[in-house]
Amino acid sequence: MSALCCTPLGVGDAFSARWYSSCLLLEAEGERLLVDCPHPIRKMLAESTSGRVDVGDVSAVVLTHLHADHASGVEGFGYFTRFVLGRRARLVAHPSVAARLWDGHLAAGMETLLDAPGGTPRPMRLQDYFELESLAFERPLVLGPFTLECRATQHHVPTTALCISAAGRKLGLSADTCFDPTLIEWLAQAHLVVHETNHGVHTPYAALAGLPDELRAKLRLIHYPDDFEREASVIQVLEQGVTVRV
Repeated sequence: MSALCCTPLGVGDAFSARWYSSCLLLEAEGERLLVDCPHPIRKMLAESTSGRVDVGDVSAVVLTHLHADHASGVEGFGYFTRFVLGRRARLVAHPSVAARLWDGHLAAGMETLLDAPGGTPRPMRLQDYFELESLAFERPLVLGPFTLECRATQHHVPTTALCISAAGRKLGLSADTCFDPTLIEWLAQAHLVVHETNHGVHTPYAALAGLPDELRAKLRLIHYPDDFEREASVIQVLEQGVTVRV
């Protein structure tokens, strides 16, 4: 029977010394979707799936935002796909996120390419490495068995929360955000909700712990700091490398 499965390749925040940065691998009907792409993405895939999944097995990468702990692996993902697999990588992002993807994030390392020693580097563009598809707030995007809906969050840079449906199930992902009851209400349509918790301009654990029992039961925590007391949490935490069936 088909299912929607979620494997956290990383569960930590930008400063973690214990965990890889937060990233999810979704699987349904033989297709795989990567949500965010930190470095070192191939190592993260190999360790969390016992070497079963590599870059070439991922249908597309969905970026929630461009902070390095969520997008630092995109350059390596693109280079591997071009030079090893001989094709372009498929990237998915809302236009507000994609607007600075090239000039503000990737161009410094990818905008020229030297084909041979002694040659002249030639200019490269985003589309030379990536096939970019756009999310929209107004309508869902269908990628194989996955249907993606998105919504803006409250964060330092443009960021999108996601609801991803496949195999008759729906997964909600808060992405990085301040505590936002209207966002949680939107995510609550899902069967399982992966929600961040952290210090600073993020969602405090106490706010999530104070939610109604029925809603709290479908929450799973991610992006938690190293000092987060996981064993004392009244909300289940995602474990790095442990697959969850939605």
